[in-house]
Amino acid sequence: MHCVIIGVAGGTGSGKTTVARNILDRVGAEHIGYIPHDAYYKDLRHLPRSERAKVNFDHPDSLETSLLIHHLRQLRQGNPVEIPVYDFTIHTRTDKTEHIDPAPIILVEGILIFVEPELRDEFDVKLFVDTDADIRFIRRLRRDIYERGRDSESVIQQYLKTVRPMHLEFVEPSKRYADVIIPEGGFNEVAIEMIAARIRGLLGE
Repeated sequence: MHCVIIGVAGGTGSGKTTVARNILDRVGAEHIGYIPHDAYYKDLRHLPRSERAKVNFDHPDSLETSLLIHHLRQLRQGNPVEIPVYDFTIHTRTDKTEHIDPAPIILVEGILIFVEPELRDEFDVKLFVDTDADIRFIRRLRRDIYERGRDSESVIQQYLKTVRPMHLEFVEPSKRYADVIIPEGGFNEVAIEMIAARIRGLLGE
């Protein structure tokens, strides 16, 4: 099977997940294997829960990127993989995995996927979702409170201590590796439709 691997990167709250879902909806999820880089956060069950929360989750070292690279190469060779399932409420992996079958299109989404050269080289197409910092922070605040059981003060402190500095050090500079930059994230209907049309063209080929 010929496989095209597409990376969707962008800062936290930029709308990259929305972009990925819109692509899935427009192209057809049956043609695409979807993998979030977030699933590859390192297993921290050996640490007390209070210590897990102190980990810098916005640094590349917090992710087991070597496993993601291995999985992408397996999928490109036509082999299914079992990706980790991460529980963000307790900051560690669960005992479950998610089965991903080979597909003509593999879509990978994450804030740091263009940072490390070995992973970056796995992508045939690289998209970067570019959204203003204030919008990204508001989205992050809402998500962490309503979906991950956090309180507002802890979200703000984490943003100031690690999220913003790591964005400036790693995420923003990685934008230069993108083939296409999508302003306004999931609200940019024109860009998303153009990308979806290109993917449909690749499927036709």
